[in-house]
Amino acid sequence: METTTSVEALRAQVSDWRRQGERIAFVPTMGNLHAGHLQLVREARAMAPRVVASIFVNPLQFGPNEDLDNYPRTLEADRQKLVAKGVDLLFAPAVETMYPRGAQRSTRVEVPDVGQGLCDDFRPGHFTGVATVVARLFNLVQPDVALFGEKDYQQLAVIRRMVDDLGWPIDIRGVATVREADGLAMSSRNQYLGEEERRIAPLLYQTLRWLVSEVKAQKTDYRALERAAMARLAEAGFTPDYVEIRHADSLQPVSMGELNCVVLAAARLGAARLIDNLRVE
Repeated sequence: METTTSVEALRAQVSDWRRQGERIAFVPTMGNLHAGHLQLVREARAMAPRVVASIFVNPLQFGPNEDLDNYPRTLEADRQKLVAKGVDLLFAPAVETMYPRGAQRSTRVEVPDVGQGLCDDFRPGHFTGVATVVARLFNLVQPDVALFGEKDYQQLAVIRRMVDDLGWPIDIRGVATVREADGLAMSSRNQYLGEEERRIAPLLYQTLRWLVSEVKAQKTDYRALERAAMARLAEAGFTPDYVEIRHADSLQPVSMGELNCVVLAAARLGAARLIDNLRVE
């Protein structure tokens, strides 16, 4: 596997593969790789003869009081994991490479509707940061297909809308959430959990499963169900940001009885902010 920090080297390699008519799959990450990331790589490997991964901790998607400085950076360990999974090229740029004029002075990409509400209410500007960096990475890598985890459901919706609105010929694939044995969705931020918090954390997934079962049982007062789920989390020791039932495609609020939906939640537990979701199927 080749590793580069250079836009010029990345473009040269991609251009060479293009001349040979090879399909390119892309897995963008912020590093500190876990089994969820590696599942993205495995699926990418099955979709294209060339796989590019990126590792970049994007300052634009962190708020002023968030964990940018402390976010775990484990580049060498990540490199070894990507080598083992057959990645062809790792792009690991510096902030100055991604934002030559500085992150705060760079052109921004905003995605309305799906990028508003839910996590955006608690992390204002987060999805503008996500869309901006992913747009730049797409322009550099020019992939045929790009893969993202469904754990970040709203992020995936934002990227799909951006690609559709801008007319880019990129196939965006969502990959099912990879979970620990007790149901906790894998996340780099799980390492912020203390021992007792780690014991409590799977209750987020259990609460979503309960909520899905209530929706499928045609309990149609969705607002009451959301309030009950929030209360369950608070009683267990979480500080919930939201629990909501939304339309699975548009992420807009749903009418009572609508079944094409997804239940989404975000809750703080100690130093960790956990997110999760489940489709109603």
